[in-house]
Amino acid sequence: MTIVEMLGQSGVLTLLGMGIVFGFLLILIICVTLIGRLIQAIGTDKDSGTPAQAVAPSGSANNGAVTAAISAAVDEYRKKNQ
Repeated sequence: MTIVEMLGQSGVLTLLGMGIVFGFLLILIICVTLIGRLIQAIGTDKDSGTPAQAVAPSGSANNGAVTAAISAAVDEYRKKNQ
């Protein structure tokens, strides 16, 4: 087998491999699109209606003080690290 034949065969194998990967990705994209449309058609992608409310911690009276302390810490960090 000459070098030209080997290069030709390697080119064919390269194109075949790339074609198989491209075909697989194309099939994957089509399947994901179809499943997305199916989910939208069934209606399972919609929220349950009301958003979940956040539960306040037991010491919610001190939220203002905690927020101020965190803001001061962030400002101090930014001043030192700029």
